[in-house]
Amino acid sequence: MKTAQRVISCFLIVFLASCSKEEARDFHTFDEAPSATTLFNMAYGEDEAQTLDIYLPANRSGSLTKVLVLIHGGGWVQGDKTDMREYIPMLQRDHPKHAIVNLNYRLAIPNVRTAFPNQFLDLQFALKFLTGAAATLEIKPEFGLIGVSAGGHIALQYDYGYDVKDQVKMVSSIVGPTNLKDPFYALNPDFITAMGYLVDGKEYPGVSDLARAVSPAYLVNMNSSPTILFYGENDELVPVSNGEFLKERLTAAKIDHQLTIYAGGHGDWKEDSNTDLQLQLNDFIEVHLPVN
Repeated sequence: MKTAQRVISCFLIVFLASCSKEEARDFHTFDEAPSATTLFNMAYGEDEAQTLDIYLPANRSGSLTKVLVLIHGGGWVQGDKTDMREYIPMLQRDHPKHAIVNLNYRLAIPNVRTAFPNQFLDLQFALKFLTGAAATLEIKPEFGLIGVSAGGHIALQYDYGYDVKDQVKMVSSIVGPTNLKDPFYALNPDFITAMGYLVDGKEYPGVSDLARAVSPAYLVNMNSSPTILFYGENDELVPVSNGEFLKERLTAAKIDHQLTIYAGGHGDWKEDSNTDLQLQLNDFIEVHLPVN
C-alpha cells in the first residue's frame, strides 16, 4: 500500500492531510431567521468521506445567495477540507454575501478504490445535495468552484465534462493538472502504474486513452465556464505547460479566461504574488458569480 502511494506521489501532487474534528450538525436545526450560520460535516453521501462544511452568510436569500465551493488537493490520495480553511476568512471578508462550501471527497486507495471517476462524481453528488437543500439553506444553487492542486483538476474536469445543467458559473484552478498526456507525466517510468491506481478503466468503456479522458484540457467546449488559472513557473509537480496548454484550448473555444504565472513552485510564492492572486480571484468572482 505504501509503495503504491509513493509511486503515485513521485510525479503527482501531494499535500499533507489533516483531520477535521468538528461534530456533525443537522441543517434543519438552525434558526429560520437568516443569521450567519456554519454547519460542519454535513453528509452528502453514504461514505464517511462524503461530507462538507457550509458557511452561510447573514441576510441570505434563496434568490440571491450564490455558493463558492472549495476543493482541496493532495494528489487524489491524501488531503482534507481542513487544508482549505485559510481561504475562508478571506472569502468571507471580500464576498460577505456568498455562501461558502468546503468539500471532502473519497480519496483513492490503491487496489481498493480509484480516484476517477469517483471524485468527479462526488462533486456532482455534493452539488446535487446542495441544490436539493437550497430552499432550507436559503441559497441559490449557482456555484463557483475553487480548487487547489488535485482539487483544481477535479473542479475543471467537473465543469468541462459533468455540469450538464450549467450550475457552475466560474472555475478557479490553482496549480491544478490539466493535461496528463503532458510529457512531464507521460514519460515518467511510473506513469502507467500510477494511472492504473487512479483510473477505473471499467468506468470508461471503449476509451483507449484514459489519460486524455481524465484531462480537463481535452474536454473544453463552448459551454465551459469562465476559468481563472494560477501556476508557478518552476513547479516540480504540475508543469507550467499544463496551464499554457489549457489556455490555448480555452482561447480556441472563445471561453473567457485568465492565466497568471508566478515565480516559484507549487504554490510556494512570494507575498506579493499571493496578494495578486487574491485580488484577481476577487474580481473574477464579482464578474462571473455576482450577488446583486
